[in-house]
Amino acid sequence: MSASQPGTGRARDHMDQLRGEQYRFLSRILAAPPEAAMLDRIAGLQGDDSPLGQAYAALARTAAAADLKAVEREYFELFIGVGRGELLPYASFYLTGFLNERPLADLRGDLLRLGIARARDRHEPEDHIALILEVMAGMAVGEIEISPEDEAAFFRRHLAPWAAQFFDDLAIAPSADFYRPVAEIGRLLVDIEARAFALAA
Repeated sequence: MSASQPGTGRARDHMDQLRGEQYRFLSRILAAPPEAAMLDRIAGLQGDDSPLGQAYAALARTAAAADLKAVEREYFELFIGVGRGELLPYASFYLTGFLNERPLADLRGDLLRLGIARARDRHEPEDHIALILEVMAGMAVGEIEISPEDEAAFFRRHLAPWAAQFFDDLAIAPSADFYRPVAEIGRLLVDIEARAFALAA
């Protein structure tokens, strides 16, 4: 899952670059199961003593002990399933209980105003959490040119109202093992970003 926008921007500072990397990592790992090379890279991650650092360290330990096929099966059970997965990672579902509802239309309108188009080879609705995280990554690093105020507004409108609940659900999903520390990383990132945007308001 990916979004595209004509032109490129410029990273605003080192902290924004780090934010973008966090968003992009979560987007990638929620869009599809990791390949072998990515799983190896995750296993080599090192965390610090912060809650987020500890969550990355936990993910690294889980990745080091993981079987690639088992992680692929886990992803299938969580997000695809036979008929449907254990979770539906869409804003519309979390905010209304149904797919393809008003939150999707609102998001499409905002993406259109930003000049962002869904990649042609992607067929998931745009309110999939992986795509919204990818858009946030593009905003953070300056690939999507937007003011800090509009970036904060996008976060508050399209991610903050439901992402924390999604990550809480992912953490306790029956099939979650590798994705349990991923859920903790996501929950912490959303909380950190919400606090930072509130302070900047």
